Amino acid sequence: MHGYGPMPQQPTTSRPSPATLTTVRVILVALTVLSCGLLGWAAMLRLAIVTRRPRDWFLLVVVIALNIGLFAFIMATPDDPDQMSDAAALFMMLWIVGLLAGVITYYLYAEIRHYNALGAPAPYGAPAHPAPPLPYQQQHLAPHHQHQPQQHQPPNPYTAPTTPPTPKPAPQRLDQVRAELDELSDYLRKENKDSRDGEGR
Repeated sequence: MHGYGPMPQQPTTSRPSPATLTTVRVILVALTVLSCGLLGWAAMLRLAIVTRRPRDWFLLVVVIALNIGLFAFIMATPDDPDQMSDAAALFMMLWIVGLLAGVITYYLYAEIRHYNALGAPAPYGAPAHPAPPLPYQQQHLAPHHQHQPQQHQPPNPYTAPTTPPTPKPAPQRLDQVRAELDELSDYLRKENKDSRDGEGR
């Protein structure tokens, strides 16, 4: 029978403290707003690294493309606001507002939801609970533990053997034997008396 060794535990994602999460979110949101959306890719990069989902990586690429397009559009517009047409100014404003609203809303929603799914962080000094074995491990480990031979301890030669106590004679048996002896002595006396009386006659 082949024994199965302990399976290596998979590394679990640790959850930072609430203060750390709040600080990181405030910094990324402020960076996105102050840059008019041009640095929105930083928040999306943070989200993609944390969640590691293909959808977040795809959205990161989309946001980078939008940032590059916005930067190119701003560089193509004239420096003098009076020379910019109303349509171009409105289009750029909608582009910036839409990019800011989309990046900030999705980043906060996805990151908060991700860390809520991980659960609250364990208090400092609390013992870590081992992960329950998988069903595959239970099916293979259970027969191995059940068929282990039981180890019998050898007898200790230095211990004195215990002798069973001898049964004591019952008092009723002694009384019965004594009564039989009394009857026998009475019978013998009677026989001796009868034999003497016969000789005297």
